[in-house]
Amino acid sequence: MELTRDWVTVRASILLTFAVAVLSILAGLAQIGGLGVSGPLAPLVPDFVRQTVGFTGTITGFSMLGSGFALKNGYRVGWYSTAILLPLTALQGLMQASVLSFPLVALSVLSVPALVYNRRRFDRQFSPSPTQLAAGAALVTAVSYGTVGTYALRDRFTNVETIVDAFYFTVVTASTVGYGDVYPQPGAAADIAQLFVLSSLVMNVAAFAVALGVLLTPAIEAQLSKALGKMTDRQIDLLDDHVLVLGYGDLTEPILEELAARDGVDYAVVTPDETAARRLAERDIPVFTADPSDVDPLERVNLDGARAVVAATEDDARDALAILTARQLNPDVRIVAAVTQRENVDKLRRAGADQVISPSTLGGHILVDCAFGADSKEATEGILDDVDLDD
Repeated sequence: MELTRDWVTVRASILLTFAVAVLSILAGLAQIGGLGVSGPLAPLVPDFVRQTVGFTGTITGFSMLGSGFALKNGYRVGWYSTAILLPLTALQGLMQASVLSFPLVALSVLSVPALVYNRRRFDRQFSPSPTQLAAGAALVTAVSYGTVGTYALRDRFTNVETIVDAFYFTVVTASTVGYGDVYPQPGAAADIAQLFVLSSLVMNVAAFAVALGVLLTPAIEAQLSKALGKMTDRQIDLLDDHVLVLGYGDLTEPILEELAARDGVDYAVVTPDETAARRLAERDIPVFTADPSDVDPLERVNLDGARAVVAATEDDARDALAILTARQLNPDVRIVAAVTQRENVDKLRRAGADQVISPSTLGGHILVDCAFGADSKEATEGILDDVDLDD
């Protein structure tokens, strides 16, 4: 089978990345739990190496999940991290030498050409906010303080001999789990160790709380925007070379279904109807709640970067205002309008529409042709052949 663009798409790169992530996690967990069936390379790899790589493979899998979400949002950093992790997952799969890890190796190798092919499609720059940078710095500082301090005072703690032991104790303390396997030694020397643990506990809990807040806030905002029927800032920023559908009604549904069926076409709906906007948002359809005839909303949804505009408010007067506004903001964009009353066709064309179509008129022609024995598909094609799209 010839390799075509239909097989090598941005969506394929993202799906393959998520598939590699899931396989890496499952293969790693199976190796750690001793469930992996030894493959032909097993005699060449020591058992302790296989166990260690199973553990690191699981961590790599979770890291790959993060890269997949970054790719989904078009971030360049997601492409770089995936490019680094894919060879690592393939290598770890080989070193696990398990039958379960062989699909991981094959899928990792298969994902590389698709990722390289779509390199330029992931061009969105990641610019962390000052709040995110501060939260990250606070988290690193708090964990470093706890780790270095515990290691420096290791003589006053039980079961702390290496820097890994100190890091383990810091994370367990910060998570408030407290297994009890590491604790200050009893006696007079315990005072300073106990005071240090208290200070580390306060710092790390506060840092983790701030970091979680910074990470969860965008997700909460996204859910609120979805409930209110509004696009998030991230969705708006990603709009480019898209189709804008101005208005929403019964006529709009077939338009949205057709746009959704076209692979690689981004689109968004602009409507003042808040109830309709909430329903669209629940279906994961990008929607901006505003009057489509106003300048600010059209500028906000990047009309300048749109490939086409479809005016379908089911109100010819409102369609005319929306077309006038869109044409003023972008003289070169192609505008198509659906007219409800035939006598308004010329008016919408004068307003700036490149093509005006009357769904009721088209439907009437098709029904009459079918009544005289024509097939519905033939009737539709015959009418479309009679339509001059360049008018």
